[in-house]
Amino acid sequence: MNDAMVVGVSKRFGEVHALHQIDLQIKSGEFVALLGPSGCGKTTLLRLLAGFESPSSGEIWLNHERVADKNQLKPPEQRRIGMVFQSFALWPHLTVYENVAFPLRHQQNVPEVYKNNPGARVAEMLEMVGLGGMEKRYPSQLSGGQKQRVALARAIVFNPTLLLMDEPLSSLDAELRIQMRKEIQHIHRELGTSIVYVTHDQSEALAMADKIVVMRGGRVEQAGTPHEIYYSPQSPFVAKFVGRANFVKGQWADPHTFLLERDGQASLPLRVSQDFAPFHADQVLPVRPDQIKLHPWNEGADGVRGRVQHVQFQGRELLYSIQIGKEEWEVASDIGTSFSYGDQVAVEILV
Repeated sequence: MNDAMVVGVSKRFGEVHALHQIDLQIKSGEFVALLGPSGCGKTTLLRLLAGFESPSSGEIWLNHERVADKNQLKPPEQRRIGMVFQSFALWPHLTVYENVAFPLRHQQNVPEVYKNNPGARVAEMLEMVGLGGMEKRYPSQLSGGQKQRVALARAIVFNPTLLLMDEPLSSLDAELRIQMRKEIQHIHRELGTSIVYVTHDQSEALAMADKIVVMRGGRVEQAGTPHEIYYSPQSPFVAKFVGRANFVKGQWADPHTFLLERDGQASLPLRVSQDFAPFHADQVLPVRPDQIKLHPWNEGADGVRGRVQHVQFQGRELLYSIQIGKEEWEVASDIGTSFSYGDQVAVEILV
């Protein structure tokens, strides 16, 4: 089984503490997204995995071998790691073929079958990324999306144990980013290579990853599946950074019963299946905009009474701002039932 482990890793740059006691396991074939704002340490962690930096403390293991601690560092070319950069990092004087074939000559532990017949391997990889027949072109003759595909083919041509990707789609336009997401997922399925993918785009992480590691201030804030991160955030930061969240006020009667404020009193009980222990002290419940349903208001309606403050049409959904007492909640609703500014609505929470 090929896997990677980061054990108690910290990293300092002079007086700056970039990473604090990071523990992370990347299982064989797993797609892990490192998600967080600029400066949170995600790229530093990626560089440590690649071998570009050594940890100040802790250990890094690849395939059951310790490749780094504060006293030793196995160089990148000996780790059998593929890397895709945001800037593409193609050699402008080399053709597409020469760029992609480069690791077959310079990486260690390349399978003999690839070394002995590099032309067939390069052709196979270019077909996989949709660039068959472009072997003789130079990077200057390619679009941004094509350059990124060349960079991807170069990173996987030698069948790496671990593929590291540092915000690889951030320089592409929105439509091309969505297309490249599909292609990266396809390659992941085809090759089964473990991937560590750095991004600050929460929609990218939710769409692609098996596991999301949310980072903040050099620490792991929460790690889990996309569903766990989205629907069971374990801190206000995760709730706000990954998607949007309303912090609904009330009282926690017990770990799975939240009393929602209704007309100024905490009286409407909600049964909560998820674990929201970190929110108990503040007496709030994190609720996603799509976990709220709106109904026309009448005196016998379920839920709390609100007033529509804003409406935004988003194609297949409507985004509402609903005034409830002194709070304003965000609500995402399908277009089947629409309300207008000033309408009174019954607001039902579905958790």
